[in-house]
Amino acid sequence: MIISEQWLREWVSPEINTEDLAHQITMAGLEVDAIDPVAGEFTGVVVAEIVSAEQHPDADKLRVCEVNTGSETVQIVCGAPNARAGLKAPLATVGGVLPGNFKIKKAKLRGVESFGMLCAEQELGLSEESDGLMELAADAPVGSDIRDYLGLDDRVIEIGLTPNRADCLGVAGIAREVGLLNDVAVSAPVITAIEPSHQESFPVELVEPERCSRFVSRVIRGIDVSKPSPLWMQEKLRRVGLRSIDAVVDVTNYVMMELGQPMHAFDYNKLSGGIRVRLAEQGEALELLDGQTLELNSDTLVIADHDKAVAMAGIMGGQGTAVSETTTDLFLEMAFFTPELMAGKARSYGLHTDASHRFERGVDFTLQTRAMERATQLLLDTVGGDAGPLCETVSEEHLPVRPDVTLRAARIQKVLGFEMDAAEVERILAGLGLGVTITEDGWRCTVPSWRFDIAIEADLLEELARVYGYNRLPVSHIKADLILPERRETQLGIRSLRQHLAAAGYQEAITYSFVDPSLQKLFDPALEPVALANPISADMAVMRTSLLPGLLTALTRNTKRQQPRVRLFETGLRFLPGDEGLVQVPTLAMVVTGDKLEEGWAEASRPVDFFDLKGDVQGLLALTRAMDTFGFVPGKRDALHPGQTAMITRDEETVGYIGALHPSVAKELGVSGAVYVAEITLSAVLQAELPVFAELSKFPEVRRDLAVLVDKAVPAGELMANVRASAGTYLTDLTLFDVYEGKGIDPKRKSLALGLTFRDSSRTLSDHDVNLAVDQVVDSLEKNYKAELRN
Repeated sequence: MIISEQWLREWVSPEINTEDLAHQITMAGLEVDAIDPVAGEFTGVVVAEIVSAEQHPDADKLRVCEVNTGSETVQIVCGAPNARAGLKAPLATVGGVLPGNFKIKKAKLRGVESFGMLCAEQELGLSEESDGLMELAADAPVGSDIRDYLGLDDRVIEIGLTPNRADCLGVAGIAREVGLLNDVAVSAPVITAIEPSHQESFPVELVEPERCSRFVSRVIRGIDVSKPSPLWMQEKLRRVGLRSIDAVVDVTNYVMMELGQPMHAFDYNKLSGGIRVRLAEQGEALELLDGQTLELNSDTLVIADHDKAVAMAGIMGGQGTAVSETTTDLFLEMAFFTPELMAGKARSYGLHTDASHRFERGVDFTLQTRAMERATQLLLDTVGGDAGPLCETVSEEHLPVRPDVTLRAARIQKVLGFEMDAAEVERILAGLGLGVTITEDGWRCTVPSWRFDIAIEADLLEELARVYGYNRLPVSHIKADLILPERRETQLGIRSLRQHLAAAGYQEAITYSFVDPSLQKLFDPALEPVALANPISADMAVMRTSLLPGLLTALTRNTKRQQPRVRLFETGLRFLPGDEGLVQVPTLAMVVTGDKLEEGWAEASRPVDFFDLKGDVQGLLALTRAMDTFGFVPGKRDALHPGQTAMITRDEETVGYIGALHPSVAKELGVSGAVYVAEITLSAVLQAELPVFAELSKFPEVRRDLAVLVDKAVPAGELMANVRASAGTYLTDLTLFDVYEGKGIDPKRKSLALGLTFRDSSRTLSDHDVNLAVDQVVDSLEKNYKAELRN
């Protein structure tokens, strides 16, 4: 939003300078981005009148003009095409200085003396380009300083408004803010109802009242569009970034910039039947004012007559009914369009207009009648004509409803940190345009029609804070009765898991919770993942049911960037559809590929294998101090190699899985080499056993080694569990230190070498005690697994 300081001060003029005014506006939440002068620095330029203009004797494009400066008549050689007798224009006199420190001196052009320079807007820094001399009004006082005449000692203030402050997209809104901040009265222009000169009107039908609930119109006959808009209006529009086009367009733009209400003027004689505010027909064509022709979508609101669409509602008018030099009668319209149904409509066609910028943020839904009277008066004063009656078509049930908002005095103290005086509260609320009623514990406020951003108590607290002044709010320390959360020793923290994996050489990854549906289907084909209503892209369209698709995508990206050894882990949520809705499961996933060790001279490296990852998982599970509750059993899992997959159990309940990525999946991902993955439910890892102190035994330990032959299908973990159960209370440690298959034993069997360590904390164990325990183990293995001691 760009605003002229002089225009603003016509409404409200506090006794502060421009810099203080800009600072004040910024601190109130309307950030000032820039302050610029409206014209370049120049001196010695006056209003002059061309008395005569004759052709230069030696130059086709030059004229020799006699110019009245108010005090004398001087000769000026000018090349502007519009230099003519009777024209009033700015004259830079000899000794004057134009922008860029260009000094005016007496000169001789093609042999003819020139005493000054007639100026265009560009030469005065009023415009970036110009076609000829700046034409001043016929009643401009000859000889007066052009800076005084045009009020050029002015500055424009550029304000970066947030989308919620659509009420400040006009001089009236900014003036309302400035008046409140300085406790100064706002002097709005007097707007009176126009008495109709005729009774002609044009019928209006609101076919889509939920999208357009108010439509105000008027017919004006007998206008003269050849009359230009007054110079003061052109100057005000120029200073807010709008160029003058013709009187009718200038008036509509002026009212929009002054009051914040967009409007449109149609050539009345180009309309037929009546106005219908309706949705466009799919593919309906409309040529816009900017010359482009659009095929409209069926969800686009249009203003149409009985034959065709004549405007995109709230965005841009159509070329077919535009005001032209032959227009004699006008049909003016102003409307209220529902903001949430306007949002994004202009952008969907690649458009962004001043009107759409305002309508999609919210325009005061009671402003249309007052703005119509203002525009009518300006048009009658400028282009003449006879105004018809003001016609209002409204659907009351579809107009916005502004429920009252309650503000409690106690909340001011709690949220803002101090007790604001009740009179100050009421002054601020009333200054914002709210209707204030005092209640037992505070105030009940009626929200004005122009504030779409006030709906709850917190909004009122925000308004109090910004108007009172953020810099005036007291600084205080936060006081709260904090209760430390209970931290059980049996509960591990995720931080400890992350630190352990980082120490083991893994790097933490954070991936998106949405993944490619086709990749997701590889891991959980039986599950129907939750689809996103508005995905970022096609390959991020569903919520993940496993962390592995995202983690493997990260692994692939790294391997394709010359990273041969990748070890990643991630903690996050899986999103599983359930009978009672979406279930979110905290999960830990790990992926590895490449060599087991970093490249080095001390030890020859080898490719990582299943048991390397299993060892890392076991190290993680050991943090729970309950390794004996976990187990690894052969299993199957989609996307994993069927012969190299194990399910991870805790107390015989499956809590995760580990395995080699299936070669076909690895190929689809574009990964060369073996990839091993693991995924485990976090709750199973975070639940630990309570540490128990045990005094170190001062008695020696005894170790016995057993090598047993068992069927190849017998899991080593199951066999070791049997050993622990049958060895008795003296067994303190059990280690599998060798597995052998091959020459010297039955091809269907394998040899497992176990190291059993026995100890008692109260005495030295005898050979008899140890032998008895070993015999129990051997008997149990023979009975349950048909095991044989290997000689």
